[in-house]
Amino acid sequence: MLTRRLALAAPAALALPGIARAQAPIKMVIATGVDPSFAPFYVGKEGGFFERNGLDVTVNTGPSGSAMVAFLVGNQINAAYGAEQAGVSAHIVDPNVVAVAEGTALLRWISVLGRGIDSMEGLKGKRVGVARGTGSETFWLSVVAKLNLNPADYTIVNVEAPEMVAALERGNIDAFAVWEPWPTRAMRAIPNTKILVNNEVIQIVRNYVYMNKGWAEANRPATERFMRALIQAQEFIDTNKEQAAQQVARFLRQDRGLIAELMTKVGFRMNLTADSVGNIQLAIDQLRGMGRLGKEVTPAQVIWPEPLRWVAADRVKI
Repeated sequence: MLTRRLALAAPAALALPGIARAQAPIKMVIATGVDPSFAPFYVGKEGGFFERNGLDVTVNTGPSGSAMVAFLVGNQINAAYGAEQAGVSAHIVDPNVVAVAEGTALLRWISVLGRGIDSMEGLKGKRVGVARGTGSETFWLSVVAKLNLNPADYTIVNVEAPEMVAALERGNIDAFAVWEPWPTRAMRAIPNTKILVNNEVIQIVRNYVYMNKGWAEANRPATERFMRALIQAQEFIDTNKEQAAQQVARFLRQDRGLIAELMTKVGFRMNLTADSVGNIQLAIDQLRGMGRLGKEVTPAQVIWPEPLRWVAADRVKI
C-alpha cells in the first residue's frame, strides 16, 4: 500500500515543476572596478550573502567602477557600483539608469599625487592625469574649485586609473588625481612621489549602487534580494573587519595587508541621505559646467529610493 501511495504521489510532484524552479537561484550580472571601496559587491559574493538570499550573481570587473556603470544602458548588466558623474551621464543616455543607494563615502581615498613636485603651487604648468567621467574627474574639478585654481594652468591628460602609475613612471604625466590603491602603489614604486592634497580637505566623493530601473521593477523579488544582500554585506564589513578584508583580498587577488589598510579610509553606507543627494547635484553642476550635461536632470530623477525602501525604509533619509 505504501509503495502504491508513493507511486501515485510521484506524478503529482512531477506535475509541479514550478516548485523546483521557484527555489532555483535568480541569476544576476553586476559589475564594478577593482578596488576595495567597492567591497560590498566582493563580500556579497565571497561571503555568500548573494547566495543565501537566493541569487546566483556574476561579478564582472573593469578599469573603474564608473566605466562599468555605462553597461547599465540598455540593461547589458543588472547593477553597477561607481561614482556620481558616471551615474548622471548614464542616466542622461538611458533614464532607466538610476542610483538605488549610496554605497561608499570615500573619506581619505582620492589624492592628487605628483612626481618631483612639492606642492600644488609647483603643479602649475604640468600634465595631470585624470580619468574622464569618473570620480577622478569629479575630484579634480572639486580641487580646482576649492583651492580657487585656474584650470588653464594645467594640461589634463585622459588616463584610465590602472594606467596612471605606469604613465607617471614613463614621464607621460607629471601628476595624477585618482583613488586608492594607485596613489599608494605609486609612492611605493616611484621615487620622489608624494601626495599634494587628498579629498579629506576638498570633498567627500561617494560611490553609488546603480540599477536598470526597468529590469528592477520587472524583477522585484530579485531586486529586493539583491538590496538585502548588500545591506548584510555592508553590516558584515563594519563588524568583521579582518574577515571582510580577507574576502576582498581573495576576490581581488591582492595583498591582504594593503587591502585592510585601504578599507580604513572609507565608510560603507548602503543608505540615501541629504549628502547622497548633494553629491549627485554636484556631479550635475560639474557636467553642466563642462558642457557635457546633454540635458537638464535633477537628483530626484537620478536617484530611485524605492528598492531600498522595500527592504530597509529606515535607511532612506531623503
